[in-house]
Amino acid sequence: MPLLVRFLGTAASRPTVERGVSSLAIIREGETLMFDCGEGTQRQMMRYGISFAFDDLFFTHVHSDHILGLTGLIRTMALQGRTEPLRLWGPRGAGKTLRQCISLGGERTTFPIEITELEPGEPVKRPDYHLDTFAVSHGPSQSLGYALVEEERLGRFNPDLAREMGIPEGPLWGRIHKGQSITLDDGRVIEPSVLVGERRRGRRIVITGDTRPCENTIAAAQDADLLIHEATFADDEAARALETGHSTAREAAEVARKAGARRLVLTHISARYSRDAHELEREARSVFPRSSIARDGTEIELSLTEELAAVTEAEGANGIVN
Repeated sequence: MPLLVRFLGTAASRPTVERGVSSLAIIREGETLMFDCGEGTQRQMMRYGISFAFDDLFFTHVHSDHILGLTGLIRTMALQGRTEPLRLWGPRGAGKTLRQCISLGGERTTFPIEITELEPGEPVKRPDYHLDTFAVSHGPSQSLGYALVEEERLGRFNPDLAREMGIPEGPLWGRIHKGQSITLDDGRVIEPSVLVGERRRGRRIVITGDTRPCENTIAAAQDADLLIHEATFADDEAARALETGHSTAREAAEVARKAGARRLVLTHISARYSRDAHELEREARSVFPRSSIARDGTEIELSLTEELAAVTEAEGANGIVN
């Protein structure tokens, strides 16, 4: 099944006419994982077709442009009668700020909210994927990057050969695909290696949040299918990027190149480039050709064929162009 990344807010620091502030969703096999929740995120979710019925919201850090949408989002969930728990995840020390955001809503919520502070290197494990966490470089407060890593997938099963060998379709196919030897009625023993290829690596998506280029990101993004890296500034503001703990587009591209990532998508775009970010894109592509700039509504699909689909952009209230 495809793995979708949908950008809800791509501006740095403050919203602009063209861009909201930081938030994105990853949709995997019917499950939605949210990352950051800047001002106006709930409206962006409605605009770009992301349901409020998700369970996990991960924060890269707790600067205002990444968290101020939380209060309104929780109030809307409560007004809609939500009862399922909402899990909030963030770096060490984030809990106090997140609880303050929740309390701004005033009335008690209709559902439990669980807050977990994560240390760099502490994974969040799920049955068939996990989220690795790593420290990024964005000033004195703790900031985290996240790498969504799928577990290895079964190798490709060869149905044509199975039929030629007289193996009936049904449970026997499933058993051998899962790595079990089977014995046919005529006494033949069929080993999985005859019909099943090598196990295939799972997909890997890396999200940096706000950061300077750093070795931790390069390590986390090794052979990543998709690296989502901030690119607040162009080359002519490299000194400002250094001073404020951000990256230029060229610096982000260098990270992608060193990591051997398959594709780089840049976000967290300064208001200076909000309407026209071609300068950032040109600088990034001069280092790493498979670079592009996210806009609000940009959707990226990672298919199981391990080919990265073209970037598409949303148009209209809920229309995703495929």
